[in-house]
Amino acid sequence: MENAYYEKLIRCRDAVRAKTDFQPRIGLILGSGLGRIAETMDIVTVVDYKDIPGFPVSTVPGHAGRYLFGYIGGVPVVCMQGRVHYYEGFDVHDVVLPTRVMGLLGIKLLFLTNAAGGLDPEMDTPSLMVIRDHMMFGFPNPLVGPNLDQLGPRFPDMSQVYDPALRACLHDTAAKMGMKLAEGVYIQLTGPSFETPFEVRYYGSIGGSAVGMSTACEAVAARHMGLKVCGVSCITNKGAGLSAAPLNHEEVIEAGNMIGERFSQLVTAAIPELDKLC
Repeated sequence: MENAYYEKLIRCRDAVRAKTDFQPRIGLILGSGLGRIAETMDIVTVVDYKDIPGFPVSTVPGHAGRYLFGYIGGVPVVCMQGRVHYYEGFDVHDVVLPTRVMGLLGIKLLFLTNAAGGLDPEMDTPSLMVIRDHMMFGFPNPLVGPNLDQLGPRFPDMSQVYDPALRACLHDTAAKMGMKLAEGVYIQLTGPSFETPFEVRYYGSIGGSAVGMSTACEAVAARHMGLKVCGVSCITNKGAGLSAAPLNHEEVIEAGNMIGERFSQLVTAAIPELDKLC
């Protein structure tokens, strides 16, 4: 698997390189309903996932399925407008393939975003939360299997997945904009079903702040490659049992759209500052 998978990564990278020689410094992954940031980019090139041989293509509404190459605040960025998920039936190694391809394209920093459910009944929705740490609960680690020595070590350190300096930068940037960001622990589950009220109470009781179906595995793959990582969750709804409303994906998209302007402003302002810390 090691050689075949690494060769697949290289083929995907080379297919992208055949379409553009743009050199990004920051990779940005956009979660459900958060695609509005594309409107703020000075886009140079668009590469659709379907045009990359062997590349996984998302089936989820709200995920456009393309790489955007361009500038945000003058910084060269590759933006994933849409991601793939384990619950779609993809192998976990394919779930993190787009992240690894961005690493092979030369990014130094990965900025992760997602739509998530809140585990704290006091947390406002929609709101933005800086990810301090994560837990993959019942989710396969993307590093299982033969180690890809070309990417990173067999046993990578995960004591500070989300770089403290980058987290502080996000808070400082928000404060200058008159925004206040929460900070907490993100828990990744497999999905696709939303959590039960008991699960929400349990994950909150062990210290979780938000729950979702992406992000942590991408952060692990990025750290394995030596990339710096930061992340922001858009808390689109309260977890099951914390409100009377039933949960649905349309609500997630709608809440993402509601907070999309604030999110776009934060990302646009933060990326030039984060770039200084690459």
